[in-house]
Amino acid sequence: MYTRNLLVKKKLGFILVSIMVVALLLSGCGNNNAAVNNANKTTETPTADNSTTSTEVAAPAEKTVIDSMGHSVVIPANPERIIGSYLEDYLVTLGIAPVAQWSVANGIQDYLSTGLKDIPTISYDLPPEAVASFTPDLIIIGAESQVENGLYEQYSKIAPTYVLGSEVNSDWRTALTTIAEIVGKSDVAEKALQDYDQKVADTKVKLTEAIQEQSAAILWLTGKQFYLVDETLSSGAVLYSDLGMTPPNLVAEIPQDAKATWNPISLEKLATLDADHIFILNSDKGQDDDTTKSTIWSNLAAVKAGNVYELESTSSWLYTGYIAGVQVMDDVIANLVK
Repeated sequence: MYTRNLLVKKKLGFILVSIMVVALLLSGCGNNNAAVNNANKTTETPTADNSTTSTEVAAPAEKTVIDSMGHSVVIPANPERIIGSYLEDYLVTLGIAPVAQWSVANGIQDYLSTGLKDIPTISYDLPPEAVASFTPDLIIIGAESQVENGLYEQYSKIAPTYVLGSEVNSDWRTALTTIAEIVGKSDVAEKALQDYDQKVADTKVKLTEAIQEQSAAILWLTGKQFYLVDETLSSGAVLYSDLGMTPPNLVAEIPQDAKATWNPISLEKLATLDADHIFILNSDKGQDDDTTKSTIWSNLAAVKAGNVYELESTSSWLYTGYIAGVQVMDDVIANLVK
């Protein structure tokens, strides 16, 4: 009897020990799974049937890229203090508020005022001392000419410095895409480009219905001098390249080797302008008696027909980028589609 009781106790003891071992193993597995999940930073996403699926979220990582000048640039994992002078249209499009914004003696890029609200200014020529005062963690430069005479070396001592290069910077879509790749926001840039293309398509339909193939000129009046926009840049690219509007005769007559974004046009040359519509940015408002009140101006066909649309000289028509282009299209619709 004694032996039998002893055997029963041994069996019970073995069973209890086994249960404890299994419990410890299960607990260890649970901790290991949690550790793996934390390491992979998985997140649960609700599905249509209220179940959940796990999605891995990759942590930002530092990366090394080569800029247009061959510099090897180490981009921070998550740059938060960026200076991109005259590249603010791209930064704001990507949802980035730079630590300082481009400025000249007579102003800033007013059309970006909403996205750059309360952002302090920095001079257009980016003095190294001023750049350093903002303690940036990334500097993006538009063209090679901006880092000549040892400036690149000075900037790169302050923060990683990436030069887009003139070729990239002359095409706003490529510039936006490149900056997005640098800062890890390629998906945002892709969505912006899709939205822009849709805006172009919708605007073209409305314009075709309103004015068919009528021509339009874009003039800028400043310092009693008229300037005509080139068809490949700024608001000219939006009207003529994106929207397919007919450029006036004078655009084709600008010498190829002398073309600039804005090309000076004499009053005598202006007298030959053949355009159904004129968009004008008048920086001389109140001091333009010698120009917009002259006989030459009054005799232009678009002026006689009442098809002149005056825009604020601080508007987006002088600039290039996603936001600038969208605002130009809004202005075109507001003035030409009745």
